[in-house]
Amino acid sequence: MKLQSLNKGYAIRTLSPKPNGSAKLKIPKTIRSCVTKQDLRGQSVAIIGLGKSGRAAARLALARGASVLAFDQNPNFGLLEQDPIFERLGNDNGGLRTILGQFDGELLDNADRVVVSPGVPLQNYGLSFLLQLGKQVMSELDFAAEILPKSIKILAVTGTNGKSTVVTFAGQMLSHFGIETFVGGNLGSPLSEAAFQCLQPHSLKPKFKVAVVEVSSYQMEIPNKCFCPSVAVVLNLTPDHLERHRTMRDYAVTKCRLFLHMTDAKLGLLCFGNQYLNEAIMESMNELNLAWIGATPGVKIDMEAKIASFEVPALGVNSQLQLGAMNTIGIHNYHNAAVAALSVVGLNVGLDIEDIGPSIEKLRAPPHRMQIVCKDIHGVTWVDDSKATNVEATYAGLMGLKRQKSLILLGGLAKVLDGQESNGFEQLIEPLKYHRCVITFGSSGTVIQKTLSENGLSIPCIRAVNLKGAVSWARRMAEHGDTIVLSPGCASFDEFRNFEHRGMFFQELAFSSC
Repeated sequence: MKLQSLNKGYAIRTLSPKPNGSAKLKIPKTIRSCVTKQDLRGQSVAIIGLGKSGRAAARLALARGASVLAFDQNPNFGLLEQDPIFERLGNDNGGLRTILGQFDGELLDNADRVVVSPGVPLQNYGLSFLLQLGKQVMSELDFAAEILPKSIKILAVTGTNGKSTVVTFAGQMLSHFGIETFVGGNLGSPLSEAAFQCLQPHSLKPKFKVAVVEVSSYQMEIPNKCFCPSVAVVLNLTPDHLERHRTMRDYAVTKCRLFLHMTDAKLGLLCFGNQYLNEAIMESMNELNLAWIGATPGVKIDMEAKIASFEVPALGVNSQLQLGAMNTIGIHNYHNAAVAALSVVGLNVGLDIEDIGPSIEKLRAPPHRMQIVCKDIHGVTWVDDSKATNVEATYAGLMGLKRQKSLILLGGLAKVLDGQESNGFEQLIEPLKYHRCVITFGSSGTVIQKTLSENGLSIPCIRAVNLKGAVSWARRMAEHGDTIVLSPGCASFDEFRNFEHRGMFFQELAFSSC
């Protein structure tokens, strides 16, 4: 498939051939802010959802001079005005008020703008209706981007699987070369935290030159106006979050909003060969340098040789990168490292592919993503892949463990698939055949066991009630040299608060054997 086949009259600029080369590029030295400090003085901002993102947005709104109404449907949340972090800001500005549980919709009508946390669907709080009325409703991501200094380069990464690892690797590469970098967004610290740092009186200049941002589809349900990456990446697209996005087409369109405001020499990386993404990218009406993950122009990987080949003429890139020195588990991490490397080069901060080579052996995967927890007294290695919340993520992890006899723990709350009767676990039959056994658990454990058995699973499959029971079975069955892998392929909400909670619980059980 040729790149030009995506054009069809839309203004997507393809990467035309240019002479090869990798000239050094200078880092901008001046800082210019999008808006002045206290730009919201006299205005009221409603913050919807008081998780990590909502709390960061509330603090940013107060720092910008606004009065804040903070809403959450959970009546057990603490009041922000009783939190010491907010107390001074609330007193210095127009005030802060937290409203929990049910609320009067007129409060939103009277707000000058409404900032929505990613965990809040637009069906809640009448948000869809407010958008239709032309109310200024924006995502936490966009609210933060509005205040970020313009010369901070943004690398934004989305996709169903792998985005946290690519973001982490890119941040580690940049930090390796002493480039001040904020790493966050949907991973770790919200972007509003970065924006807040830029407003502090002691910040004569920002603490970072680059913001590497993980972006979830939930953060792009409301089209952004200010969030404009220098490099944007859509790693892949497989069925996930369809209880919220409904169809794969809607899911793809939401992901590709990442490219909407990118123009000129800015770089977009898109996984090659996905029909939904190919159709969705055509809705981007601006000019865009588009390259591929898995094709040319872009990056291709020889898994046998462990070499990534880069060919992006518009960036002057025609290089190879040796990946064999990586110390992370799972061959899918070679792909993640290669994409991170090209993304960093695309930022135009003075690095080329050859520079990045020495940083490869220092890359470390983020927690709960094929994370080696420990090796116990019986010679069994424990691996936490709790972030594998869908079948495709589990598949990627299993494909990287072909040479390692493992006991695989699958279970939790299986995801909804778009128009399919199957839960998708039959896709795991092939990679599972290399391993010792499967242990299923949680609310979908019985269904997963049934799916695997009916589709010809060739290794033992045991059903446990919960994760603790699954680990108990794994301990009894593991032999010296084996690996016990939590790679659930499911959401965690039947038993845990989130995948991090599930992963930490698994790690506690693992450490009790070490």
